[in-house]
Amino acid sequence: MPPSPNEAPRTPPRTAGPPETAEGAAPVGARSLLALAGPVLRPALDLYLEVHARPELSGREAATADRFARRLADAGCAVTQGVGGHGVVGVLRNGAGPRVWLRAELDALPVRERTGLPYAARGEAMHACGHDLHLAAAAGAADLLARLRDRWRGTLLVVGQPAEETLAGAEAMLRDGLYERFGRPSAVLAQHAAPLPSGTVAHGTGGTPMAAAAAVLDVVVHGRGGHAATPHLTADPVLAAAAAVTRLQDLVSRGAPPAEQVTLTVGTLRAGTAANVVPESAALGIGVRASSGAALERAVAGVRRIVLAESAAVGAPREPEITVVSRSAALRCDPATTEEVRRVHAELLGSGRVLAWPGSMAAEDFPLFGDAGEALHGQRGVPLAYWMLGVVGPEEWRRTAPGGPDAGAPPVTNHSPYFAPHVGSALRPAIAAAAAAVLDRFARLPQREARPVP
Repeated sequence: MPPSPNEAPRTPPRTAGPPETAEGAAPVGARSLLALAGPVLRPALDLYLEVHARPELSGREAATADRFARRLADAGCAVTQGVGGHGVVGVLRNGAGPRVWLRAELDALPVRERTGLPYAARGEAMHACGHDLHLAAAAGAADLLARLRDRWRGTLLVVGQPAEETLAGAEAMLRDGLYERFGRPSAVLAQHAAPLPSGTVAHGTGGTPMAAAAAVLDVVVHGRGGHAATPHLTADPVLAAAAAVTRLQDLVSRGAPPAEQVTLTVGTLRAGTAANVVPESAALGIGVRASSGAALERAVAGVRRIVLAESAAVGAPREPEITVVSRSAALRCDPATTEEVRRVHAELLGSGRVLAWPGSMAAEDFPLFGDAGEALHGQRGVPLAYWMLGVVGPEEWRRTAPGGPDAGAPPVTNHSPYFAPHVGSALRPAIAAAAAAVLDRFARLPQREARPVP
């Protein structure tokens, strides 16, 4: 997830009375969860270090899934693996009550880590987006809630989702019958690491989407190969691809209204085998993001138009192949659920450490767990709550703050080879923030929503 501004606007202090407690459960104050999380920190940290050091790319998360499943089982969950690929579902039953889901992601990115940490990944993949922290926090929250069974009633489901980075994993799990097999959620929660001070969280405000609508396209431009000494006898796909790369930015600067947010990135461009050979084809990987579904559709149509035109301009023998590999809707959380979770986080951390999130052009497939995935799971009205989690340690934050030696320089952001959450100061709040939100859902949601879990 990309960064927020260095100085994120802060939410005003909020006051709220304690929520009603599930029948038969003892109340628990949110603030006490930071202290109560102490006993679960060590196993959560062990999971974090294991997953961080051994990252696996999207669709290949077998070992990560096993580690996460074992940790959930140790916490008392009944675990199912292999849901929609390497997906993991842990079920913690505790009597009649709502069914609250907590989702984390399994996959890493194809980035070589350069943090220099003693537990750094050594290969061509790394957890450059914080998914390792999400998994550790979710497992720690399940462990903590299992120890607090006298404080809540209902069923907790913890989901380890594969292939989030390719926007394919949520759909795969839902197509594999996620909701049919494990029951309709009363609410689905998730949190995401962000370059904010550790010990803070940030929530979206009003109708601001937490993440953008997005599409990933694979493009193959075809040509007519030949000798570099006789270029007039060829149709050069590299020339067409290069022209398309520069022309595609017109979709942002000229194709979108100024008030509409659109970004377009050509993340991969591959062609050729030798400097003296005009190749037969060139391939591009294109990511498009927009603040609304309509804006995304216009941008994707523009990509098709430009690629077709540049291909025709070099005399390509056939039209290019343009495939939308994955697509996601903008992430808009349920306003009432968001406000209630925001309040419990203010109780947990203090109102000054609950920030306002201005929105982001990052992409997520988390919206599919709600109304955006209705065609996949047949459910409507599943409330979603999603918040950003600060992971920047105090020393780095002071260094980059006004007056610091690196003032004006942002903290290291997600997807950088130098990205590393300050786990010593971020993990405990991450566990407590997840557990507090889950407990709040159990306390507030109507008990009549409960149904037997298969």
